[in-house]
Amino acid sequence: MSECVFCKIVAKELPSDVVYEDDAIIAFRDINPVAPVHILVIPKRHIKSLQDTEPQDEQLLGALLSVARKVASEQGLEGYRVATNIGKDGGQVIEHLHFHVIGGRPLAELPSLG
Repeated sequence: MSECVFCKIVAKELPSDVVYEDDAIIAFRDINPVAPVHILVIPKRHIKSLQDTEPQDEQLLGALLSVARKVASEQGLEGYRVATNIGKDGGQVIEHLHFHVIGGRPLAELPSLG
């Protein structure tokens, strides 16, 4: 996936403000935040979207959500949103599975995440 922006971030070909990283997952600040805290949590392995996961990805999916909780806590968020968009009709802009961790302000009227 040489053209995938997130794969380039994983490969350190593009800069990012990393807040968490392990062997399978990286989390970094969104470059177009919709709230004071807007972090993307992604698998290092390219997976197009949640729809493209397989049963063997269940452990990875759980780990992604655990990292989302961890980074939210480290950012001091008591209330926050975790979201993923699936496909163009679902608002997905970058075709690499990612979870948005958003908080730091009331989220009742949050704009589209992309």
